[in-house]
Order: sequence, then C-alpha cells, then structure tokens
Amino acid sequence: MQSLYDIPAPAKLNLFLHITGRRADGYHLLQSVFMLIDWCDTLNFEMRASGAVSREDLTWALPADDLCIRAAHALQQATGCAQGVHIGIHKSVPAQAGMGGGSSDAASTLLALNRLWKCHLSLESLQSIGLTLGADVPFFLGGHHAWVEGIGEKLTPLELPKGRFVVIKPGEGLDTRLIFSDPTLKRDSEPAIISGFAANDIWHITSYGRNDLQAVAQRLCPGVNQALSWLEKQGLSGRMTGSGSAVFAHLPQGMVWNQADVPQGFQSRLCSSLDVHPLWGWATGDGK
Repeated sequence: MQSLYDIPAPAKLNLFLHITGRRADGYHLLQSVFMLIDWCDTLNFEMRASGAVSREDLTWALPADDLCIRAAHALQQATGCAQGVHIGIHKSVPAQAGMGGGSSDAASTLLALNRLWKCHLSLESLQSIGLTLGADVPFFLGGHHAWVEGIGEKLTPLELPKGRFVVIKPGEGLDTRLIFSDPTLKRDSEPAIISGFAANDIWHITSYGRNDLQAVAQRLCPGVNQALSWLEKQGLSGRMTGSGSAVFAHLPQGMVWNQADVPQGFQSRLCSSLDVHPLWGWATGDGK
C-alpha cells in the first residue's frame, strides 16, 4: 500500500482582523491578512483499498468527525474515488486558538489524498471542496500569505517580509460562535485597501489596524488578558489572532525571548513566517 508520511499542516496568524458588516444570512464580512507560520501539525497517510476512512490520534483526542475525516469523505464524493485511507494526526497547533489548525489539517489532507489517490483535481477544484469544510481551508490550499475578504473566501496572495513571532495561548480556548454572536461585537469597521497595508517593513504590517474580536474575547476569556499582559511585560506589543484565545507579538531582530517565565498552563512558541506553504505546488504539478 502506498503511504505519505510526515505531511506538514502549518498554522496562520491574523495580522489584523476587521469586521466590516454582516450579510443577510448572518455571516460576518471581514478583512484580514493571513500569514503562514512554521508551527505545524504533522499528518501520516496510509492508503486502504477497502474505501474506508479511519483516523489515529497520535497526541490528544480529536472529535470523531473532525475536518480531516470530512475532507477525505468530501474528496471521495467529489471524485467517485473508491480508495480509502488511514490518517495519523500528530497535533501540535493548539485548538480554539485562532490559528487555523483544523482548517490547515483539512487542506493538507485534500492535497495529500489528491496525490495519493491520483484524483488529479486542480487547485481551484480543491478550493471549492475546501470552502464547504470551512472558510479558512481555501487559504491553506492557496499556499501563500493572503489579503482576505468576504467571509474568508476572497483571497489575494501577498508577499510579506519575513518575521519572528512569539505566540502564546492560554489553557482555555474560545468558541468562535460565542464571539461572533456577542451583541457588543464591533461590526462596522471602515473597509481598508491593500495599498494602505502593504509595506516592506515588518513593523508596519504587524502594527496595522487591530483585531475587532479582541475586546469581546478579553471579556469572555481572562487568559487572553493574562497573555497580553505577559507580552507587555516582555516589552512586546501583543494582539489576538483570529477568533481564538492565542495572542502573538512580533519579536524585533536581535531581541532574545526567554520562555522560562511563561505562565503555567500556557502554550508558547517562537515562530517564523514561511515563504510559502510546504505543500505548495502539489495541486498544480509544480511540487516535487
């Protein structure tokens, strides 16, 4: 049986996140910049001739119908593929952190199985499948940092300067639904334009705008406040990423980060931005 081992699924940071309105169906309209970073989950795939899809959790337990399983079934349904797979998932990216861990796992699953099963779907076709799984999945399939609009489905690839980031997550996570349903959430930010954001220096792009979800998150999750305060004590300016409880700060060149005094029960890591997704080219024929 064919296998694919140690397939990476990188996380992302929202450098800013503005809510500019709300659609009639309740979905929020947003603007954001997603940056790929080197905090990754690792997935293993072993093909099964029976058509069955199964999963083994190699770190902590995941929901029975997680996004990897749903992605595999969605690809089978879209292509009529009769092959199956056993997926081993080594989780590293924390859940409910706002870092896109589940969506990235789903994207890497689609890319890996498109190759393993020889489905030969284009990137555009995979992104259409990915959007049915979650708004962030097409971004991870796209393979580049991106300016993001709509409900997360409108992507404009960006080149961003390289940077290092301290990322810290409290023990508790945040439920996206609680934040977006909160009556105090700011939903009327003025639309921005890419030219107002784009710059060659990392300081400019990491200090641009704000995260409109942060005020609600700080009220719902005391750990967010604690994480932001900890970064401030290190001389760093923190910001929440996405709709989870993780926060991040750009670490200036030459500044040393000491992980020793991170609050107990918090996860933290010094991350670097990626140039492109590690699987870039797998759906276009440009990958190895």
